[in-house]
Amino acid sequence: MSYKVSVIIEKDERGYYAYCPELEGCQTQGDSLEEALNNIKEAVQLYLETMSKDEIKSCLSREILNTSLEVNIG
Repeated sequence: MSYKVSVIIEKDERGYYAYCPELEGCQTQGDSLEEALNNIKEAVQLYLETMSKDEIKSCLSREILNTSLEVNIG
């Protein structure tokens, strides 16, 4: 079965940090964007394998919104 999940990836001085907000504690990192994407895909798959269909449905039914804002300071 295939599921669609939200993934957030943040870049910092050490590489990339990726997490899935719908799945508490499902996170990983990588030295490159490609590595972080591969790692989070594997982490999500393994996480979902430990859950029942009802648990998956409950977690993945949350609406996650993402936007960018321009903020002026001073």
